[in-house]
Parts: sequence; C-alpha cells; structure tokens
Amino acid sequence: MDHILVISPMYKQLRLLIDKENLPNKFRFLPEEELSESDIRWADALAAFNLKGDLDFSHVKWVHSLGAGVDRFLYQKPWPENVLLTRTVCSFGQRIAEYCLSYILKDVQFHDEFQARQYEKKWRPMTPKMLAEQKVIIYGTGEIGQATAKSLSQFGVEVYGVSLSGKPKEYFKEVLTVDSHFGKLSEVDYLINTMPLTEQTAGFFDEKVFEQVNGAGFINVGRGASVNEGALLSALNRKQLRFAVLDVFTEEPLPSAHPLWNHSGVVITPHISAVTTPEEGAACFLDTLRKIEEGTPLGNVVDRNKGY
Repeated sequence: MDHILVISPMYKQLRLLIDKENLPNKFRFLPEEELSESDIRWADALAAFNLKGDLDFSHVKWVHSLGAGVDRFLYQKPWPENVLLTRTVCSFGQRIAEYCLSYILKDVQFHDEFQARQYEKKWRPMTPKMLAEQKVIIYGTGEIGQATAKSLSQFGVEVYGVSLSGKPKEYFKEVLTVDSHFGKLSEVDYLINTMPLTEQTAGFFDEKVFEQVNGAGFINVGRGASVNEGALLSALNRKQLRFAVLDVFTEEPLPSAHPLWNHSGVVITPHISAVTTPEEGAACFLDTLRKIEEGTPLGNVVDRNKGY
C-alpha cells in the first residue's frame, strides 16, 4: 500500500490526523470534486465516502469506506473481485441508539403536547408512558441494530428484530425473518429501520408493511431508498403511522418541494444520526491499514454478495 488516496469533504482534517502518524506510505488528500482518473491510477488504496461511477478503480488493492454504509460503492454496481472493501466501524451504534431513544422518549413523555399547552397557557396534566410498556421492532440486527436493542432493552423495552436469517441475537426478545415479521407489526409501538441498502432492502417499507401497523411511530436511520415515500405519506395520512422521524432519504439533500418537509407528522434531520468524525474516521482507517500490512485478521471486511 505505497500510494494511498484519501477523498473526503473533511480531507483537511484527515490529513492533519494521519500526518501525525509519520507513516512511510505516500498520501494524497482531495475533496470529492477534484478526484481525477490520474489520481486513481496513482493509488494502491483509497479511502472515501463515495466514488464517482465513471472512474475505474479496479487496479487498486483496497478501498475503505469512511462511513458505515457501503451502498454508494456496491448498490447496483459491479465490484472488482480482486479489490478488498472495508468499512468504518466506530461509535455509529451508540450514536444511532441515542438518536432513536431521544425521539421515543420525546413521544412517551408527551413533549409536543406539553409544549403546545404551554403556548396556550393551559394546565392540563397527562401521565407520561413508561419505556417498559413499549414494544419496538428493529429492522437489521447487525452492529447498529444490536446497539440500539441493547440501549432500549436496558430500559425494559420489549425489543424484536428482523433479519434475513431470523438468527437469535442478544438484546432481542425474538428475531423474525423478513417473511414472518408481518404478524408482529400490529403489536409494536415503534418501528426502527437500521438496514443497509441492498437489492433485498430497496423499497422494503411499502404499503404491505405499513397497512399492518396500528398507529406506531417510524424511525428511519438506515437508508432512504429502503422506504417507498409515497407509501409512507399515505400511511401517515391514514394514521397507520402516528409519526415518522426521518434521517435519511432517497435523494439528499431532500428537495425543498418535497411534501415530507411540510407534513405535520414528520420530523426531518439532515443525515446526522451517525456522523463520522474526522478522529473516528482516521482511527478506523489507520487501524485497518496497520492490520492489512501486518496480515492480521480484519473485523470490518464487507461481504460484497450481501452488500454489507
């Protein structure tokens, strides 16, 4: 890995952190818009959040995703068999767990209702609900889903999971398959999507899913393209969903004319539930580089066939 290319909006911060290590490798640090074919030809390895679709990087030995997701590299794209793909693993699980917990607490503690009554100067008590009375179903039982399940279950929340295999996992009362989860939907208070974007998960949350829901809240911290946005809006309007908290969208930034912006039942955040900080991004990249050069096992290799 003599020549390493780092492509990122935060390339300047990454350069400062990586330069401190005084590594023998030669580095180039670039913003995404300045990446060229000659840079790719120069590199033995590269780290990036995204790659231009028209550039050929099949000759590099290793590509490292500076984010947890790798759909920008793999979804509906061919991947060279000889190129190792790894991803960033850091505090994403805890960040997303806290994000989800904050909106569930906001709901059970009636924050919006009390805020509205404050503006009206009305003293009208309501008894907050307990987390231990709630049921949550989490789609995706990997690192992020499991961290979220751990946080919620520590408060007594009854947590169910959904995965392709249905394999039992710690912190989940039960893990269902994508074929068997429908029977649980009418019972749960919240649905949380943490799934990566793959051929199997694209458009997963559609009319068939939402019509089984009985007034639950929906939190999407996975990928926007996993949700049929028309079906989501219809479910909100029909009160099948009480609200939706959306951090990810099929098109980002979300266009200003999109109807989700103005829907009273929707909370929008700008893809911040699991931000890669320069410090964490550099640390995971450097740890992966060290293990590759030492020939030690990697814990963050992406299965190209699964897409995560």
